[in-house]
Amino acid sequence: MLRDPRMRQVISACITLGFAVGVFAISFGVSAVSAGASVAQACAMSLLVFTGASQFSLVSVIGSGGTPASAFGGAALLAARNGVYGLAMAPHLQGSLGKRLVAAQLTIDESTAMAVAQDDPAHRRAAFWVTGLSVYLFWNVGTFIGAELGTAIDPMKYGLDAAFPAAFVAILFPVLKDRVSRWAAITGAVVCLALIPFVPVGIPILAATVGVLFGIPDPVDDASKVAA
Repeated sequence: MLRDPRMRQVISACITLGFAVGVFAISFGVSAVSAGASVAQACAMSLLVFTGASQFSLVSVIGSGGTPASAFGGAALLAARNGVYGLAMAPHLQGSLGKRLVAAQLTIDESTAMAVAQDDPAHRRAAFWVTGLSVYLFWNVGTFIGAELGTAIDPMKYGLDAAFPAAFVAILFPVLKDRVSRWAAITGAVVCLALIPFVPVGIPILAATVGVLFGIPDPVDDASKVAA
């Protein structure tokens, strides 16, 4: 397999991506500890939850004084997209129940994106597994390093308290390419900002998901396209 130059390129790119994500995980570890989590709790979250956006959301809400229910709600909504990724990847990841359970844990943005970018089954499977495993390894190593650092430094002094908003801006910006996405983002932002002064921490994030309504297709338009 490694004699294939293209396969080597795919594997190299996947490992490089995993390392980059691991560097970012350091800021999560620091921020999790600064929000009140222990080193063990921060590491357990990365080992078991393993979805960066949801982890940042949960720790951000808890750190700001939100309730566990609102923190869980926001994190669960962000994690729901992984279910869609699972449906997309299921036909390409056959095997025993144990293998599929491991694949389910590794089904995240990065592993799915790297896999669907390949145009044949062998490279697609390799991209998924190498990306998923490398991100999992580096994300957990980065979380541990960050959590240990978080017990010794002040995140605000080094600007690490900005990791949460910076992470979400980084995730959001690339998808604002069409009118529907922009309207969804604007609606969510307006709803969130309008509710912040009046409701408990975390609730504005949940309410902001009303913006997804812009992504629901119009059945009339769909029918006209089919008729055409």
